Amino acid sequence: MVQWPHERIVSMSVSADHRKEYDLSGLRLTAQRRAILCVLRATTEHPEAGWIYEQVRKELPRISLATVYRNLAQLAETGLVTELDVGGARRWDGQVKPHDHIVCLRCGSVEDLDVLADRERLEERVSQSSGFIVYTHQLYLQGLCPRCQREEALDTSTEA
Repeated sequence: MVQWPHERIVSMSVSADHRKEYDLSGLRLTAQRRAILCVLRATTEHPEAGWIYEQVRKELPRISLATVYRNLAQLAETGLVTELDVGGARRWDGQVKPHDHIVCLRCGSVEDLDVLADRERLEERVSQSSGFIVYTHQLYLQGLCPRCQREEALDTSTEA
């Protein structure tokens, strides 16, 4: 019996929590969406759509980049993934629990931060000082990652 590529995706595991979350979103769990979700939930990176497309194509070779973009937008709209606008580049995050990010200004790498233990207090303070009702926030800190710091140190040492 022939096993079609989408049958491998359908058999990929989506945890019970994620399935419940997905059911609440109202979106139908297609093979394409399942594959995209599995790729994003399996990485700690914050990839661009092209990288996601290349990973999904390993299981669904006939998927188009347009389909990946369309499904990412739908998944983000329902809160199943997060779209990040980092320095003009659109990145995607499969980790949807509230957290913040740190971005390298040199190489563009993005990492999760979970250092704000009291996110609600921050939002409350901003609400009080601004008059806004704050529902959520995304904080991006910017700097140089350790790798770029090393490279910069090497660059300056060779110039001397």
